[in-house]
Amino acid sequence: MSAFCADLGYQAVLAVFPLFLVLRLHASVALFGVATAIAYGPGAIVGYIGGRVGDRVGRKRTALWGNAFIPLLSVIGVAVVPVEAVVLLALGWWARNFRSAPRRAMLTEIVAPADRGKAFGFLHALDIGGGTLAAIYAYALVALLAAPYRLVLLLTLVPLIASTVVLAFVRAGRRPDAVPASAAERKEAPSHPGGMAVYRGVLVATALYGFSSYSAGFPILTVAQGTHSPALGVLAYVLFLGVSALTGLWAGRRWGDSVRGLAFAGYGAAALGSAGIAVSYALHLGVAGLYASMAVLGFALGVVETLEPTLIARLAPAAKTSGGMGSLTASRSAGLFVGNIALGLLYTLSPVYSYAYATVVATAAVIVLLAVRARAGRVATA
Repeated sequence: MSAFCADLGYQAVLAVFPLFLVLRLHASVALFGVATAIAYGPGAIVGYIGGRVGDRVGRKRTALWGNAFIPLLSVIGVAVVPVEAVVLLALGWWARNFRSAPRRAMLTEIVAPADRGKAFGFLHALDIGGGTLAAIYAYALVALLAAPYRLVLLLTLVPLIASTVVLAFVRAGRRPDAVPASAAERKEAPSHPGGMAVYRGVLVATALYGFSSYSAGFPILTVAQGTHSPALGVLAYVLFLGVSALTGLWAGRRWGDSVRGLAFAGYGAAALGSAGIAVSYALHLGVAGLYASMAVLGFALGVVETLEPTLIARLAPAAKTSGGMGSLTASRSAGLFVGNIALGLLYTLSPVYSYAYATVVATAAVIVLLAVRARAGRVATA
C-alpha cells in the first residue's frame, strides 16, 4: 500500500513536470533532458548508498528516511523559475532512490525465494497501478477541469505523505544479521563463478538499458507537441503505465527470474518501442502509432522492473540483498544520466534521432546480457 500511495503521488508529478517546465516556465526541451539527468545521475550514488545503509542500520529505517523527503517533488508547484523546479525534482528523486533498494530488500525477507518473481511483479503492479491512477487524475484535472499545473503538483502531497505513514507500520526491514537466511536462500547463493558473472552481467546490461532509457516526459512532449494537446500527452502516460502494471503481474508468473525473458521481452521490447516512436514521428502516423509504441514501452518496463530485482535477489547473498538492489538502482541511474542528456540534445535536432539512439543502445543491452548468459553457462559446465 505504501508503494501504491507513493506512485499515486510522484507519477502525477512526472506526468505534469515536463509540461510545467516547458509550457509554463518556458524552458527548453534540452533543459528538461538536463533536469532528468541531474535527478537520475547523482541518484545512482544515492541509490547505492541507500542500499548499503539499509544492510547496516536496518532496511525499514532507511526506507522511511528516503520516503519522508519524496514530497519535495510536490513542492515543484511553488517554483517560479526553471532552476527551482530542476533542483526540487533532483532532491525529491534522490530521496526516492535512497529508499528504493532497502524497500525491495524488505520484500525478500517475507517472501519465499520461489515466489519472488510473483512478488516483485505484484510490487510493480502496485507501484504502477498507483501511477496509472495518478496519470488519470492528472489528465482529468488538466483536460477536463483546466486546472493549473501548479495545483496538480501540490495535490500530490497528500498521497506522498500517506505513503510514509503506511510504511511506518510495516513489520519488516530489520538489520540483515537479525534475519537468518533460510536453507533455500543459502542454496541459491551464487557459490559458483558463473552465478557472479550473471550478477555482474545483469548490472552491466541494466546500465546499458539506462543509457537507452529516457524520462516518459519525452514521449509525453512528443505527443503533446505533435497533436497540440497537452491532455493527449498525459493520456499517453496513462496508457504506458496501465500496460506496465498489467505486464508486471504477468511477467513474474511467466518468466520468474529468466535471463532470456529479461533480454528479449524487456530490453528487446524497449528497443522496439523506441523504434516505433521514431517511425511514427517520421512517417506522421499520428496518435495511433505513438500510442502503440508507448504500449510496447510500457510492456518492456513491466518486464524489466519485475525480472531485474528478482535476478538480483537470487544472485546476491541474503545479508547483502539491500546492497545488491542499491547496485541495481545505481546501474540504471548511471545510464539514465547520460541517456536523458543525449535524448535532450538529439531531440533539439529531431525527435527521430533521439529515439533512434535509444533503439540502438537497448539492442546493445540485449546482446550483452545474452553474451554474459552464454559465457556463464560455459563456466558452469567447465
